[in-house]
Amino acid sequence: MDWFSGILIFFVTCLVVQFVRLFLSDSDLQLQWAEIFGNSTGTLKGKVVWITGASSGIGESLAYRLAADGCRLVLSARREGRLQQIKQTIIDGGYSTQEDILIVPIDLLQFSSHTVQCSTVQRVLQHFEKIDILVNNAGRSQRSLIEKCPMEVDREVLEINTLSPISLTKAVLPHFLERKAGHVVYTSSVAGKIGSPGLGSYACSKHAMQGWLDSLRIEMYTHNIHVTSVCPGPVFSEALVHAFTDSADQSLGVIMDPSERRMTSERCASLIAVAIANRLDEVWVSPHPELLYLYLFQYFPSIAKRIANIFGQDRVSKVRRGIKSLHKTS
Repeated sequence: MDWFSGILIFFVTCLVVQFVRLFLSDSDLQLQWAEIFGNSTGTLKGKVVWITGASSGIGESLAYRLAADGCRLVLSARREGRLQQIKQTIIDGGYSTQEDILIVPIDLLQFSSHTVQCSTVQRVLQHFEKIDILVNNAGRSQRSLIEKCPMEVDREVLEINTLSPISLTKAVLPHFLERKAGHVVYTSSVAGKIGSPGLGSYACSKHAMQGWLDSLRIEMYTHNIHVTSVCPGPVFSEALVHAFTDSADQSLGVIMDPSERRMTSERCASLIAVAIANRLDEVWVSPHPELLYLYLFQYFPSIAKRIANIFGQDRVSKVRRGIKSLHKTS
């Protein structure tokens, strides 16, 4: 065998291995590599991490994971009682002390409380004297066709998923700039990369944040401030219980079936911790076929959109019949 054949076989083998990894994976190739060969999440030990939306789902699981890695935590959500339970669970597990975890109840729609001078930010700085990482995880999903979704719902979804994390990030940014160090993390979604029937307002809010984060990343590059966008696919959480419908006063109220094809919040949190430790710009965290869709839309957008137009009609029909029926089979 000549040297050219050997090199060709090597590259073909590498290509096959990558394809196998892709189809067996639950994250993008960059994140897979970082999980195996990158910085350990243990490098986050001692970091002060502020997590919003920490009372359930991904936020709660991320709190447990980062506490196990030795991080000091600021936990925020509206349900203070639930946050106190999570704090006690972490302490009982031997990962943290009372002083290592600060509970800061917050209504993210109260933008006036997000200024750098406000009591919310100052309370965190007085307790820990610094903030290393801000994880904007709070958000609310939405299920309704665009034609039936009132502007009131559109506005509320954008305020919760887009304007509130922008507002809180701007409140923390002066501290990051003063320290010349910081890390902004945002829990986006596959819907932040790909539009989907029944998720118009939600996809809009996540797409908007993707653009804002890309701009922020460039602006902060020379200030040693990092920006990570996390795009999860289906994850077990309370998202469908609280999701908006075609009425701002009504929630979907659907509890996820344990038999559904979804990632656990624990696995999702573990991968997010890896992304944070390795300061990755954007990561995809999802089972298939959503992960495959992301690759198609990223590298073959015209073909992917044609496929979506054809195969998305089944989902449109299900949404028209009733949004709850959609989640009985998917």
